[in-house]
Amino acid sequence: MADLGAPPGPTDPLLEIYLERRPNLVRFFAARCGSLTLAEDLAQELYVKLATRDPAVTAENPVALIYRVATNVMLDRARGEARAGARDAAWRRTAHASVGEEDVAEEAPADEAVSSRQRLRQLVEAAADLPPQMQRAFRLHKLEGRSHAETAQVMGISVKSVEKHISAALKTLTARLGR
Repeated sequence: MADLGAPPGPTDPLLEIYLERRPNLVRFFAARCGSLTLAEDLAQELYVKLATRDPAVTAENPVALIYRVATNVMLDRARGEARAGARDAAWRRTAHASVGEEDVAEEAPADEAVSSRQRLRQLVEAAADLPPQMQRAFRLHKLEGRSHAETAQVMGISVKSVEKHISAALKTLTARLGR
């Protein structure tokens, strides 16, 4: 039977050395990256790397191996951040308008936004005047984004009936709104 009072500990000599030197490793990372929070994250990544390595891998100088892996973890993180930054910059160049170094809002001008809200209000009011089945089919399909088959299932009618209701609703709304 195991002694429940004894603290569990790694049986891997490399992990034992890591745990002994963890404060030094955190300082090692912090001195190079300038952030204690990032240093703690890197120390955790280092532990995971060491704990998941092939146990057959050993070294004559385990401390040197730990610091070598630590350097690689730090470089991997830096490369990943550089790739993410480049990817974000490329996305920003293609997805955002900018003037100089400043992003420009791609929102509609205020007068267009007001006009759109007015058209939407008119559409909602006009849809409210549709017959109940036609209104329900229109709402489920056009406003909730359901397919014709899903709308038919929810309403308990055929797909053909849903198509007829939606077609009639669109004709009625187009005639009423003049668009």
